[in-house]
Amino acid sequence: MFKKILFATSGSPCCDAAARVAFDLAARYNAKLFVYHVLGVPSRGFSQVVVDVRTGEKVELDDDYILWVKDELKSTYDRQLKMGVDCELDAVVGIPHREVLRKARSEDVDLIIMGASTTGCEADSDAYQRHFAGSTLQRVAKASKAPVLVVNRPVASFWGGFTNIVFGADFSRASEHAFKFALKTAKELDANLHVFHAIDVGSAHNLISQKELDDTLIEARDRVRRKYLIQAGDFTKISADIWEGIPYIEIVKYAREKQADLIIMAHHSKDVSDEAAVFGRTLEQVLLRATCPVASVNRPDKVQLV
Repeated sequence: MFKKILFATSGSPCCDAAARVAFDLAARYNAKLFVYHVLGVPSRGFSQVVVDVRTGEKVELDDDYILWVKDELKSTYDRQLKMGVDCELDAVVGIPHREVLRKARSEDVDLIIMGASTTGCEADSDAYQRHFAGSTLQRVAKASKAPVLVVNRPVASFWGGFTNIVFGADFSRASEHAFKFALKTAKELDANLHVFHAIDVGSAHNLISQKELDDTLIEARDRVRRKYLIQAGDFTKISADIWEGIPYIEIVKYAREKQADLIIMAHHSKDVSDEAAVFGRTLEQVLLRATCPVASVNRPDKVQLV
């Protein structure tokens, strides 16, 4: 299923939860793991002075400094490295999202794993106060050909492999790619796949009568059957549920109820080109609040059924 995994890390505590999942996933599925850190951006042109992405400080770049950073990464992930995973560790200079995407393309990875942010994750920081995912994650998820797995909270990193997968259905074109990845993953790993759609009745302008809600539920059930369930073929470990409420809250609640190990969603719900797409609000809120890893899928390249 996963032959090559790229773990993009800042080397900071913000990535500890993502690191735990990255190494565990590579060990479980015998995948090659690339631990990849982008040091920072040259202050101007080809200058040897680099602005460290973690501290914002300017540092003099030379071979000794790069070796020191690699040693720091080895020290940071010393316990995981002892797991015996086939792992390649590297550090480079550049704009973080560009270098991560370049590495993903050059190695033809099947999955990218990241934390939601590289800042604001100190021990006394409240994750719910961070309303937006980091810009590097957003830019990687927007352009990546491979699904991007986000592990934002420490609680999301304590898992036992993929046995229960929740797919957040929104009927958009982008969700078709996400469903293919969800179905493919569930089939290959013999996991339960729960297709879930939330009817948005959470804001004043979405208030509807009971009859309208009943009609919407009937229509949604039919669309779920025609758009997703019909693709399952002889795969029987698939079910579907439709709730009403604020979508991101209902998805998180549903995932907890199903004891989900993974939530899979489309990167965006609007029918726009991949290049113009930005994180949908529902996905962003789910990945910031979920108690399991969340996979964002934007493109069809790596998700077609085999």
